[in-house]
Amino acid sequence: MPKMKTHRGAAKRFKPKKNGSIKRGSAYRSHILTKKDQKRKRNLRAPKVVDKTNVQQVKTLLGE
Repeated sequence: MPKMKTHRGAAKRFKPKKNGSIKRGSAYRSHILTKKDQKRKRNLRAPKVVDKTNVQQVKTLLGE
């Protein structure tokens, strides 16, 4: 059976951490930023973790 290919779109968006969780970026950061206050935009900068219900799907896309 051949090796499973990595989904390149997912590889650019997700990065596995040492503890097995998966790091992701925040949504709602690309445009219409004028109506969002500074606190909200600042909090969107920080990396988030993929929810446990989606971890297995993302790992499959990453070929893990």
